[in-house]
Amino acid sequence: MDEDESLHRYGLYPAGANLDEVRDLLTAQTRLEKRAQGDGDTELMKLCCVQLFNAAAIEDVLLIWQAKSASLDADCSIDIQLLCGSGLARTKAYLSSRRLPEAEAALQRLLRCEAAGDFEDFTATGHSAWYAAYYAP
Repeated sequence: MDEDESLHRYGLYPAGANLDEVRDLLTAQTRLEKRAQGDGDTELMKLCCVQLFNAAAIEDVLLIWQAKSASLDADCSIDIQLLCGSGLARTKAYLSSRRLPEAEAALQRLLRCEAAGDFEDFTATGHSAWYAAYYAP
């Protein structure tokens, strides 16, 4: 599946079983990208992250982080804000509560980006609207 097919099949706001399929697709592409940069489709990975961001399930934060940290290309393609579909404060609280190295790495990156101004005027609704315009036909 490529980015266009995923967008057509699931849209930007998937729900129910479609969300599980998006998660599975992102997991598979992340695995490929971790194996060797360029093996995964980072544009498809970014779209999956946008779809999960729009679903705003806090449990997807680490899945999105794993995708973002799969390679340099993935890191550049997947915006740090996509971890925060449930909001910045809630995401930081969630990551702080997790006792996992990847949660700590994601939290530290969020804090650095926040200090650098990357979350100035950030809202999940505003970011979602920006992506809706980005992916508009």
